[in-house]
Amino acid sequence: MGIEFAASKRSTVGIEWELACIDHASGELTPAGPEVLARLGDDQDRQPQVTGELLTNTVELVSAPHARVGSAVDDLRRMVERVREVTDPLGVDLMCAGTHPFSQWFQQEVTPGKERYATLIDRTQWWGRQMMIWGVHMHVGIEDRRKALPIINGLLPYYPHFQAISASSPFWAGEATGYASSRTMLFQQLPTAGLPPQLGAWSEYEGLVADLTHVGVIDDHSELRWDLRPSPKWGTVEIRFCDGLSTTAEVASVAALAQCLVEELSQKLDRGEELPTLQPWYVRENKWRAARYGMDAIIILDAEGNETLVTDDLRTILERLTPIADALGCLEELWGVERILDGGASYQRQLAVAGDTGGSLKAVVASLVTELREGVA
Repeated sequence: MGIEFAASKRSTVGIEWELACIDHASGELTPAGPEVLARLGDDQDRQPQVTGELLTNTVELVSAPHARVGSAVDDLRRMVERVREVTDPLGVDLMCAGTHPFSQWFQQEVTPGKERYATLIDRTQWWGRQMMIWGVHMHVGIEDRRKALPIINGLLPYYPHFQAISASSPFWAGEATGYASSRTMLFQQLPTAGLPPQLGAWSEYEGLVADLTHVGVIDDHSELRWDLRPSPKWGTVEIRFCDGLSTTAEVASVAALAQCLVEELSQKLDRGEELPTLQPWYVRENKWRAARYGMDAIIILDAEGNETLVTDDLRTILERLTPIADALGCLEELWGVERILDGGASYQRQLAVAGDTGGSLKAVVASLVTELREGVA
């Protein structure tokens, strides 16, 4: 099975940002997505665009591909304002986090008229219906498909770094989970989700897709919902493991980190260097540690098993990536990661609001709505 990899400009960035529709009065999720899309009337074959998702409580903003992270985020800002022109008169707020703090999964509606969503729910049943989650996906352009899989393997050691700074789902269906990112644990229950296999040559990926298609696990490669995957249609590596981020500033920072790391790995391949990787069992452990402990996670750094606090390693990485960020025009966005390290990730802010309001999860929702509209104070 041959899988073509589209032409893509190196290290260009496209961002997908899933937003939840919130009833202004109650703070509950509301199924406003289809009405919002109908009123916007966007051409769904063009980018940037606002589109639907699995549940009717969600709208997804998709930027066009850009050489600079700031330009992609500008697309998102403009689309948020366009969506608000529709949602504000309807009494609908916009919010983004990995999960909604208290709405119930069984009260949510699956978007009708979409065969792939119907097939997903039919196959996965109860677990599929649990996917009341939101995330940020980032596409980074790869100019040569031979680089795609090595870069994916090279990014896996950085999984916990992205997870820690994006973690925003400490609550689920009205309860504190004890996890910084409960979304991470929920999403991996889908049969084609979770960590990607560490493959080498592109032919190995084609063989895997052929095998899974032959036995009916998937109909095509787009149904592999790995945390990190090649996206042949766009000629990109797609980073899918971040929780939903509540502000455009945080989206910009996480996207800049992704763009810079991909470019760094690409430069190493150009020099003929072998990219450092981690054993799959270390990658899996790092994923769990970051989901559980967030910014307090002690992560495994290398194949020898050396460990450090994830926030300490992030500060080292920011220094190392500074020349690349300067060349890519995303220096300010990259160093926004430091503001997250100093001011706290979303899960920490949510827990603080709950603590300050006697456990009010409605107050947590209100704070997330305010953050998306005004930024983090």
